[in-house]
Amino acid sequence: MAKPAVNYACTECGYSAGRWFGKCPGCSTFGTLVEDVAGQAAAKTPPKPLLRLVDVEVEEAARIPTGVPELDRVLGGGLVPASLVLVGGEPGVGKSTLLLTALRAMSGDRRALLVTGEESVAQVKLRAERLGGPGRIEILAETELETVCATLENERPDVCVIDSVQTLYSADLGSAPGSVAQVREAAGRLLRVSKENGVATILVGHVTKDGSVAGPRVLEHLVDCVLQFEGDRYHAHRILRAVKNRFGSTNELGVFEMTGTGLVGVPDPSALFGRTTAGEAGAAVACALEGTRPILLEIQSLVSPTDLAMPRRVATGIDPKRLAMIVAVLSRHAGIALGQADVFVNVAGGVRIDEPGADLAVALAIASAARRVPVRDALAAFGEIGLTGRLRPAPQAERRLEECAKLGLATVLAPVGTSARGKIHVQEVGTLRAAIKNGLDADRPEGE
Repeated sequence: MAKPAVNYACTECGYSAGRWFGKCPGCSTFGTLVEDVAGQAAAKTPPKPLLRLVDVEVEEAARIPTGVPELDRVLGGGLVPASLVLVGGEPGVGKSTLLLTALRAMSGDRRALLVTGEESVAQVKLRAERLGGPGRIEILAETELETVCATLENERPDVCVIDSVQTLYSADLGSAPGSVAQVREAAGRLLRVSKENGVATILVGHVTKDGSVAGPRVLEHLVDCVLQFEGDRYHAHRILRAVKNRFGSTNELGVFEMTGTGLVGVPDPSALFGRTTAGEAGAAVACALEGTRPILLEIQSLVSPTDLAMPRRVATGIDPKRLAMIVAVLSRHAGIALGQADVFVNVAGGVRIDEPGADLAVALAIASAARRVPVRDALAAFGEIGLTGRLRPAPQAERRLEECAKLGLATVLAPVGTSARGKIHVQEVGTLRAAIKNGLDADRPEGE
């Protein structure tokens, strides 16, 4: 038997070479090439006949409800049969808890299998009892890839969760479990087994220090859906996002709360994250949009004089580059001097905002903190800020206004062209200077 060839593969882009490089020639990243033992070449197979795309018959398969509404929202309505889903997140964020809850709900009328490679069967049973009972979940404690694939082909469950893909290993490869070769081989085989046998498979993946899924980049390319579970173990709330979704939108957001009995979905996150204290300077309410869900969030800001040569711009929950741009526009076009002050901005509740529609609320919170004047009561704001100081309309303004009205807000500060809906009053402004003039309660100092 010939000795397997030893290659070196990049953990970031999957580039493969016959020798080791300190810098990957494919993605120019240092220190990412690791040893990869390649298997023997596959036997030559005969070609398949080609089909015309118009002749392909598509069978509409009904999605499988997971029993967790917030998870269904992010997936696009439920699990698609024969799909492969990757769930990543920090250790202890609640990945196994969430998927065990979903498996228990699906096991009522479908076969649900849990393949565990990190915990024993007894440990999983204790967790299931804490979450309300094991239901009819079937379990397999195994890390050998060949055994797992043979079990899926023989049993053919409707849904299978593998916790985690980094623990699987194939005896045909000489590398250790979790290596580039092992993870790539496991993902490739599970993909074929899932598609051929109609098994909706969910893979739990480890993450690196920067929060990305560990292993080769090809892992994310192979799967149909990549979900990112975000949150801090010191906070009770978790955020589930779709990074990639072949069967739905990638802009949806799921909000969960960690309780003593597991993760509980938060159907109305605006009431939780959009609370403010009247008369408090440095706080404003933003109406952001995550997919089809509008959500009200409290933006907190602190402006403090600094003795540093370069003032700090610290952002938690928003892009730091976006914060630097908003501060510059405030200084240039709104007459708020921030050149000798540190600016801190935080999104309450640990939520992260990526859309530019929250720019106006961030600027309003900073201006309130700088002038020590609170924002007007029962007011929310949304709109994109341009470098010229003008405001641009935010998309889907109707949904945002409906959410503001549902929570009892009286006024919404929005760019010109935002039409009012219902009983809520829309204060239209064209520039950032006008927005600050209309948004701050100049007649009431802080604390009153």
